[in-house]
Amino acid sequence: MSGYLFAPPKVHSVPVKGETEEYPINRIFCVGRNYAAHAAEMGGEVDRDAPWYFTKSPTAHVASDTTVPYPPGTENFHYEMELALVLGAPVFRADETEAKAAIYGYGCALDMTRRDRQQDGKDHRRPWDLGKDVENSAVMAPLTRASDWHPEGQRIHLEVNGETKQDATLKDMVWTVAEIVSHLSRFYHLSPGDVIMTGTPAGVGPVVAGDKITGGIDGLDPIALTLGDPE
Repeated sequence: MSGYLFAPPKVHSVPVKGETEEYPINRIFCVGRNYAAHAAEMGGEVDRDAPWYFTKSPTAHVASDTTVPYPPGTENFHYEMELALVLGAPVFRADETEAKAAIYGYGCALDMTRRDRQQDGKDHRRPWDLGKDVENSAVMAPLTRASDWHPEGQRIHLEVNGETKQDATLKDMVWTVAEIVSHLSRFYHLSPGDVIMTGTPAGVGPVVAGDKITGGIDGLDPIALTLGDPE
């Protein structure tokens, strides 16, 4: 068997409560505008016909409780607090019952966003990659198995330097986790290792170097991120 010309990228993974082995990340899907109030603050409306998505590379993942540099190419870097779910079984063209059964666990996540670059994409009808698929922008706290926790309208919140910025409940989501997984499985052969970030409530805003972001969802491990100086 031949080798590689250079070392393959490392496998990004997330700790799981009560497990010695970590959950490896395959793909990261993100749901857009899954909270009506957030859609409104961004100048849009919820598409109630079906959820829609963007993606992040696995290399965008970074663990909670770390310090990352303020990213290049932006002057308007935003936080977005989210519930993430991860799959533990293959899913393709699944109904909602099958979709829910395939969920392995849940965790707190941050979708960090170059908002100015995202807006450039919107204004010029171009992809959002420079705004969303950003290094160190998919922050994930340790996961809790679905057998131990499931979404029932728990509080979701985020603070910057101790000041509350986002405060809502999971009941505010337009699309449930089962609906999201079922719908996405019409377009992809989903598999273990796939992460889905389910959208953010209203209250998003900018952060600068030196800020500390904290957040949580009742019953899950909290999340934190500190922004260092630009490189």
